[in-house]
Amino acid sequence: MSDINKYWDQLEPVIRTLPGKPGIYQYFDKEGKILYVGKAKNLKKRVSSYFNKDNQLSGKLRVLVRKIAEIKHIVVDTELDALLLENNLIKKYQPRYNVMLKDDKTFPWICIKNEPFPRIFSTRNVIHDGSDYFGPYASVKMMNTLLDLVRQLYPLRSCKLHLSQENIKKGKFKVCLEYHLGNCLGPCEGLQSEEDYLETINSIREIIKGNINSVIGQLKVVMRDYADKLEFEKAQVVKERLELLEKYQSKSTVVNPKIANVDVFSIISDQESGYVNYIRVVNGAIVQSHTVEMKKKLDETDVELLSHAVFELRTRFESSAKEVILPFEPEDKLPELTYTIPQRGDKKQLLDLSERNCKYYKLEKEKQQELVDPDRHTNRIMAKMKADLRMQEEPRHIECFDNSNTQGDYPVAAMVCFKDGKPDKKEYRHFNIKTVQGPNDFASMEEIIYRRYKRLLDEEKDLPQLIVIDGGKGQLSSALKSLEKLGLRGKITIIGIAKRLEELYYPGDTLPLYLDKKSETLKVIQHLRDEAHRFGITHHRKRLEKGTVKSVLTDIPGIGYNYAQKLLWKFKSVKNIEKASLELLQSTIGASKGQIVFDFFEKQKNP
Repeated sequence: MSDINKYWDQLEPVIRTLPGKPGIYQYFDKEGKILYVGKAKNLKKRVSSYFNKDNQLSGKLRVLVRKIAEIKHIVVDTELDALLLENNLIKKYQPRYNVMLKDDKTFPWICIKNEPFPRIFSTRNVIHDGSDYFGPYASVKMMNTLLDLVRQLYPLRSCKLHLSQENIKKGKFKVCLEYHLGNCLGPCEGLQSEEDYLETINSIREIIKGNINSVIGQLKVVMRDYADKLEFEKAQVVKERLELLEKYQSKSTVVNPKIANVDVFSIISDQESGYVNYIRVVNGAIVQSHTVEMKKKLDETDVELLSHAVFELRTRFESSAKEVILPFEPEDKLPELTYTIPQRGDKKQLLDLSERNCKYYKLEKEKQQELVDPDRHTNRIMAKMKADLRMQEEPRHIECFDNSNTQGDYPVAAMVCFKDGKPDKKEYRHFNIKTVQGPNDFASMEEIIYRRYKRLLDEEKDLPQLIVIDGGKGQLSSALKSLEKLGLRGKITIIGIAKRLEELYYPGDTLPLYLDKKSETLKVIQHLRDEAHRFGITHHRKRLEKGTVKSVLTDIPGIGYNYAQKLLWKFKSVKNIEKASLELLQSTIGASKGQIVFDFFEKQKNP
């Protein structure tokens, strides 16, 4: 940590004088460019932690610390104030090392224009002129469906005329074709009052917000009033609107109606990004779903990423929900919100649905990236393995070895080969142990490693960049002896993987390497180990079966290999055959052959 000490010495006077209060801190480089904005409950403790000698910083954090030339801070009254200020500064300066959600400029909104007799239309440009904007909509199809519903329910003007009361009274306008088609009630000629038009706009506003039940309730009251006044044609028009609304509502994803107004958030992540899904539930129906990708800048945790996303997405979608459903406790809590971490029931099902949306979004992105760059995924894994395993080159060619024996009988070994992180089955090899007597895994490993790489050297074939030994220090040391004999030690990276805790051992290193359980490097190595085990066990069983058949059952006069194999398939072992009744033996291989086998074992019991 000597390099961190150097930066601590330079910035120590500033850090020591920081107050122990809530606030935000800003890191700048030597050119005065802002690198990072962070919030803290205690500014002094938080900033000091970056320079703590005992704090094992990640590689990305160490790069950030090396670039810090100046630290500035702002003290605020509460942690909530720090959260709000941090968010505003990140949006304003967009520092390189801060996580940011994908920009939403390309997403459409529904606009209710701030004008007499407001128009309703979709737009991608938000203009701060007092108009109401709803969205953004991640799905254009969903937005257009909503606009089509509104147009079917209510006649609205679509023209861009300036319908001031003065212009209407002067008779400046004439009704157009839309009026004659019934799509507009002619406010341009004063045929519809502004009060009546604005009532319609208020109903539409509620529908867009997802408050469909309240609009249905209002329409039912209006319909009954028309019916009571015997105005049946008007009542029929309202009834048709009701049916349209109920049909639209039935197509919405309905959850428990008791879940009135909540926001649901979930996250899944990999080494590079976090994927956050947001679901908005209003009156028991899902009215919005949106997923964003957040690129990790400083190896942020899921808790950090989700806390940032909750605040940002609720602001973006102008959510008024008082309850938030999450998979775990957030890092920051807003005082006016209730946070729920469900374990079962309808809210847990909503959380599961949100998580599925995350997974589908991530898979879709990966498929798109593979179409554009088919080698991108492989290249990323290879680069990651090179870094994780401290190799000089990428492990494009990996070979993994495993031993199999039954108390020393029929010892075999298997080697599987992966190219670019995927099995290359034509290169798989079996080995029958030739020089080792009895159950000796170490000596067996030494033999097969020597045979494998002696042959590759003799045939002048390509050597792997990585050898994986299924076993701990003992098997690894044995394999290393053979590499030394062949002059290959140090030319090929070799590691051992122990089954119990998935430790990785290196030659001459007393302490094992532990990789993150979610690490793609560990998953590739586990896949190698499992394939080698499966391939070796299959071969060992065949040898064991064949050896058992030949050595015992085929010694019975009149019983050939095929009959012996049928017996083993049926009874699994020679001991079970010996104990079997005459009837069972005869039903398996016939009356005469069954009698022969039965008599053979009876004589052995009573010589």
